[in-house]
Amino acid sequence: MKLKTAIILAGGLGTRLRSAVPDLPKCMAPVAGRPFLAYVMDYYLKQGIETFVLSLGYKHERIRDFIFEQYPDKDIRIVIENEPLGTGGAILNALTATKDAHVLILNGDTLFKVDADILFQFHVSQKDTCTLALKPMQNFERYGVVELNEDATIRSFQEKKQYTRGLINGGVYILEKASFLSLSLPIKFSFEKEYLEPYYSKQKMSGCIQDCYFIDIGIPEDFTKAQSELS
Repeated sequence: MKLKTAIILAGGLGTRLRSAVPDLPKCMAPVAGRPFLAYVMDYYLKQGIETFVLSLGYKHERIRDFIFEQYPDKDIRIVIENEPLGTGGAILNALTATKDAHVLILNGDTLFKVDADILFQFHVSQKDTCTLALKPMQNFERYGVVELNEDATIRSFQEKKQYTRGLINGGVYILEKASFLSLSLPIKFSFEKEYLEPYYSKQKMSGCIQDCYFIDIGIPEDFTKAQSELS
């Protein structure tokens, strides 16, 4: 069994990045001369992903045109949000374009260089409905913390505050499609707040720790940092 399909969430307005990139979807923000989305696509192509489903909304034409021009020979499917659906609603909507039982979920404004094969083998061995890739981090306040039990299942989600160290949710997941679709979820909802947090004690969810390169260009400071780190 192999992980073959990824959904990339790229429908956000990118309001926090608007001062640095005023007229583009966040994932199209230029980093060292290339749209950030290209770094995400290229990395996960090398990780063996064969099919990408892009969940798009704001200025989706710009993304679609770039993708089909740069990746003409790849299996890339476009799903459009006609109105903002939240991260959960976007995933639910994008799953209609997938066939595999297990799907990788990525964010178009974050690059977390996880080993996708290790993550998938962990997901299968844990028999998870959802597996979270967790990044160890020190001295931060921008992210909440995920706490694990000894068997790597999720113990709790802690709110954003100043932490000396902790495991953050890196925004990379493997989702068992059937279990997710079996729930009575609304059309619009937050994957984090209305799926992960209410259901981690009801469906089996685990955290796979991967201390790999991580950057989230959602704020101007990290967008600037990406220019040198990804050049």
